[in-house]
Parts: sequence; C-alpha cells; structure tokens
Amino acid sequence: MTRPPLLAEEDRQDLSGDASLIAESLTDPERFALVFDRHADEIHRYVSRRLGPDLADDVVSDTFLTAFRKRASYDLAREDSRPWLYGIASRLIRANRRAENRRNRLLARAPVPEPESFDERSASRVTSAQLQPRLAEVLTRLSSTDRDLLLLVAWADLTYEECAAALGLPVGTVRSKLHRIRAKVRRAFGGVDPTGTSKKDAS
Repeated sequence: MTRPPLLAEEDRQDLSGDASLIAESLTDPERFALVFDRHADEIHRYVSRRLGPDLADDVVSDTFLTAFRKRASYDLAREDSRPWLYGIASRLIRANRRAENRRNRLLARAPVPEPESFDERSASRVTSAQLQPRLAEVLTRLSSTDRDLLLLVAWADLTYEECAAALGLPVGTVRSKLHRIRAKVRRAFGGVDPTGTSKKDAS
C-alpha cells in the first residue's frame, strides 16, 4: 500500500482534527499524510473483508489518492473524515464487484472447520465460521448499495448519519433501507441477524 511521505515523529503525533489537517494540506500537502496514518489500517481491514487481501492494497492506495486529489471539496464541518474515506472506498469496491462476488461465492462454499477442543472460545469460532458461508451467500444477492450500507454499519461500525454521509443518501433513506435489508437477512437466517446490526444505535 503506497503511503504519503513519512513525517517527523513530532508531526506524526499531531492531535489536530481531520478537518484541520485536510484544510492545512491545501497549502502544505504533507499534512495529509497524517490522515493516512490515522485511518489507513482501518480502511484496509474493511476492504480486505470485502475483496480479500490481494486487492486491498491497491484499493486503499487509490482511496487515499482520490481523497488527496479531492480534498479541496471536503466538508470542513465534518471533523471525522472516516465516512468520506469509506464512501470513496465503497465506490472503488463497486468497481471490483465481480471480484467481491467471486470471493463471496467461494466463501459460501467453504467447509466449516471442526474445533480442536470444545471450550467457549472454540465454540465461538465455529459459530462464526458456520455463519460466514451463509452470510457470504446472502451478500451476493444484495445490490451494491444495499451491501455497502449493511457492511458499513456491521463491519465499519458507522452510525446511520455517517453512512448517509459516506453514500450520499438522506438519513431517512438509510434507516428505511437498513430496515428492509435486515428483514431480508433475518429471513435468510431463520429470524437471526448475523451481522448484529439490530443493536446499532442511530446516534
């Protein structure tokens, strides 16, 4: 994953908010490296779950390159740039939809591993492994927007408002879409929501 130039340690520990850093980067481009430092690992984990590690490096690099090029249009009223970055990453993931669908189809056919022992932790791992193939199959049947929305809440832990900002949707649309998506996922899982999004607070 390509990263902006390294900064001095004292600069890397800067506590300025994302909006301030992005504003400062308009005249001092190296300031944008701090935005990368703060959020690249988190975005990379999310993209890896969506596309796999082979594509994640390129997608994350393109995410921050796009963000850097478009930073002059960033809404400086938003202190946290993560929804903006997730929105860019989501659009790039959509460009790799075939790869994501292929990954989900492979995961849907993956065998469930048997635990070596039956302690509480191994039982949890097996439950997660059992759910993954079925969830992957359900994800392939969702539209790109619905999939983005569900996974931004379930995997990226964004609020409804942050999802709305990331995807350019009204908050009311996010709420209604998530209600419909959750109902679809619960039906596929016999009334259980495996993403855990039913506990997500709208705050």
